[in-house]
Amino acid sequence: MAEEPIRRQLQVINPQGMHARPAALLVKLANQFKCEIDLIKDNMRVDAKSILNLMTLAAEQGTILHMEARGVDAAAAADAIEKLFLGGLGDLDEPPSVPEQ
Repeated sequence: MAEEPIRRQLQVINPQGMHARPAALLVKLANQFKCEIDLIKDNMRVDAKSILNLMTLAAEQGTILHMEARGVDAAAAADAIEKLFLGGLGDLDEPPSVPEQ
């Protein structure tokens, strides 16, 4: 039986939304993990390890995204990505630290 995915609800809080720089930061973080990580907006599901896919979400400030992480390190990935979103995707005065793995 496959493991249930780790799910989190995330909100884009930075004023500029998920533009290229925060998307690149998210991709860099997501690629540090072995698990699969998807972000979902409405009916669109994208791979969080692809900057092109993330940009198709057009996630402006206030956008609610749902994250699903599946695999061996899914819980750690979900925690790290949630922390990145809570810190404004690196666009607020005090950017969050991105943990190295």
